[in-house]
Amino acid sequence: MAIPQHTIDQILDRTDIVDLIGQRVKLKKSGRTYSGCCPFHQEKSPSFHVYRDKQYFHCFGCQANGNAIRFLMDIDHRNFIDVMKDLSSQTGIELPKDNHDSKKLSYKRETTKPAPAQASTPTPVQNKTAQQPSSKNVSDNATHFETDPFEAFQNLEGFDAFDGSAFAFNDQYDQESSQEGNLYDLLENVALYYEKQLPHSKIAQQYFRHRGLGAETVKYWRLGYAPEDWQHLEKAFPQDIEGLKLLGLIRTSDSGRDFDLLRERVIFPIRDAKGRVVGFGGRALNDEIKPKYINSPDSEVFHKNQLLYGLYEGRKLKAQNWLMVEGYMDVIALQQAGIPGAVATLGTASNADHLTTLFKQNSQITIAFDGDAAGQKAARRTLDIALPLLNDGRELKFFIMPKEHDPDSLVRKEGLETFNRMWQQAPLLSDFIFALLSQQYEITTPEGKSQVMAELNQLTDLLPKHGSYRYLIRQFFKDKLGFNKKWQPKVNHDASLSFLQKIGNEEFAVSLLINNPMVYTQFEVLRAYINDDSILRNVLDSLDKIFDSLPDDQELAIYYVLGACSKHHAILAEILKQIDLSDTLESPEKCFNRAREISEGLNEKYLKIKLKNPKTLIESANLRRQLNELTKKIGLKLVNEE
Repeated sequence: MAIPQHTIDQILDRTDIVDLIGQRVKLKKSGRTYSGCCPFHQEKSPSFHVYRDKQYFHCFGCQANGNAIRFLMDIDHRNFIDVMKDLSSQTGIELPKDNHDSKKLSYKRETTKPAPAQASTPTPVQNKTAQQPSSKNVSDNATHFETDPFEAFQNLEGFDAFDGSAFAFNDQYDQESSQEGNLYDLLENVALYYEKQLPHSKIAQQYFRHRGLGAETVKYWRLGYAPEDWQHLEKAFPQDIEGLKLLGLIRTSDSGRDFDLLRERVIFPIRDAKGRVVGFGGRALNDEIKPKYINSPDSEVFHKNQLLYGLYEGRKLKAQNWLMVEGYMDVIALQQAGIPGAVATLGTASNADHLTTLFKQNSQITIAFDGDAAGQKAARRTLDIALPLLNDGRELKFFIMPKEHDPDSLVRKEGLETFNRMWQQAPLLSDFIFALLSQQYEITTPEGKSQVMAELNQLTDLLPKHGSYRYLIRQFFKDKLGFNKKWQPKVNHDASLSFLQKIGNEEFAVSLLINNPMVYTQFEVLRAYINDDSILRNVLDSLDKIFDSLPDDQELAIYYVLGACSKHHAILAEILKQIDLSDTLESPEKCFNRAREISEGLNEKYLKIKLKNPKTLIESANLRRQLNELTKKIGLKLVNEE
């Protein structure tokens, strides 16, 4: 059984890991976590921690860790499918069937009704099938025909193969024979049909040439042409009328007459994540035809609100950076220019499913908008959809097109290098929101600043409650508007603090945590590996105890953390004095990404140190698995950044 990732994510979202593990392990609230004795190794003092907001468990002793699925697999020694079936039952989220419901994908395929074979009128021979049975094996029947009856039967129009067990040959054939068709097979055949029509239409070919598409690009995207004939599909696929109607490619008028949906249009086959053709987009070649663009309607295999045009092709080309644009031609033109990660919605506005799909490809995505008023309106609407999806680690950029340009025209006129530079300079979400709101209000006045903060609070309320981004973006706006005074540590210069000879990632992490305590969530996993006597470990332990009580105001939060770490004041003051965070704190995204990079680097370092002297074989195996996963994760991020 193949379980889609979005189904797994839904099940995990609905599973409370504290409640689930609490049925097997006695847990007690301890700081930000719930702790208890580890069920995977013998211990007397609790070292097993469960994080409700991250839906994650970690043992500081044997280093066992993972989500709810991993916990049940390890503790019950069960396989993935068995565990998923249990969690599916508990959460009420249905898993895909073991055997796909093929009835929804099938239709009755009509066959041509042949006339009885007569000795005086032999059937024409135009065999399209494989090698035929020898007439020697049916000599008794063959004597009544001038042609071989098997050969005659196989060459009847509409029969692709012969199964001798299904038919008995008498003087007449069974005139009511039929077979089932598959919608995916039919869509593939229709796509091939439209491709083959393109060379017969000069106007369609001219359209693609005018848009700057080369022959290889046309072939790669399987572009085609739908003739202007109102019944061209009926003529090409007379046996598949029922299937074509199920797909919405053939419609029925009020007068009862059937007609083809796509006529006199260039055709864009639409493929799903597996590369199967599931629908078509058509662009009119005659200005009198309205609407200009039209898509296949939703069907059993086509759900336009869940699909992105170009996603399959981008994956096939191993795209790393992803850009959501508006139209099919934008996607194709960018791919031809050397940007394989462009995708477009299928004639609908972007929604949460589209953005979630893209975030699964890369945690950093960009959405392109036109620079006119309609583009700004679309960008504002997208904010409301995107903000609830911005879990820690996800980054969204807004690429506003220059006036009179879309991505297609921009890359053709300015070239790839300029396009990529403009994309790179596209504002981060935090900068875009500030620019958007500062255009609406006079931010030089107290009233204007108040209105900006009121709007911002409405937007940030949409962000995930447990993430640090909500806190960071509010502090970012306060700094921009001049609400926050810059906090500077007071250092006793007479103190002998020369022990801090070299600034490393540990010290940088300490400085970042003091100045922005909300990024603690990126560092808390380090408590499982780091030495008890290090300054970073002491700061992390203090934050674990007070994190849920931190004030929303950044200035107050800093003092709160310093108070909790007062016995380490001398070394903290020296660290804060020596480390300049001004560049890191420029934006919420930079701050968060810097925290993540440092945390991952330290995590890798500490894992390698722990692996040199594991206490048990179980701990060694768990550490090695975590190191492999982390190394792969870091390597993937490096590839994405290149």
